Amino acid sequence: MPSVTRVVLAEDEVLLREGLVGLLTRFDFAVVAAVGSAPELVDAVRTHRPELVVTDIRMPPEHRDDGLRAAVALRGERPDLAVVVLSQHVQSGYAAALLDSGDGRRVGYLLKDRVADVAEFADTLRRVAAGGTAVDPDVVRHLLRRPRDPLDALSRREREVLGLVAEGHSNGAIAARLHVTEAAVGKHVGNILAKLDLPPDDDTNRRVLAVLAYLRAGG
Repeated sequence: MPSVTRVVLAEDEVLLREGLVGLLTRFDFAVVAAVGSAPELVDAVRTHRPELVVTDIRMPPEHRDDGLRAAVALRGERPDLAVVVLSQHVQSGYAAALLDSGDGRRVGYLLKDRVADVAEFADTLRRVAAGGTAVDPDVVRHLLRRPRDPLDALSRREREVLGLVAEGHSNGAIAARLHVTEAAVGKHVGNILAKLDLPPDDDTNRRVLAVLAYLRAGG
């Protein structure tokens, strides 16, 4: 991946689009195109071949899930294309559609209202562009709420760790957030994977994908 990540941005609200262009530029992303509709997004990606797409879900012309459908179609053409979609509301179905595109890597689903820490937002974009997966915590919590719940076997701390794993955090990052040792987190993760009958894996992103697939499938 180039040292400067090239981005195509799709957002139909002009002020928000210009604000995002400024933010991305400030954090050393190269915005090669900023467009306001799903068809323009498809054209811009095919023309500029960026490493990363950042798009709103609801875009012209239909103002429904045009941005998401364009992103999924583009990943069908280029499975290595990193995509982060921005949404106003929790829609776990949209997150699942994105995660099911390509090999599930290099994707992110974030809620607009939670993009308050711009440095963290930029770090998330870099992580996704580098091959990671990022899902908004509210979406993860929505996926965790199920009537028939094998997650009942998990302790409160294990559920907390599971949520952070699903968001894409490494053991070290989880340890820092929970103020525990990395070894303790590793033990919790091992217990979680065993209780959910998931294969043990030290690769953070493969682990995230396994957990998200489990949550989407409802156990």
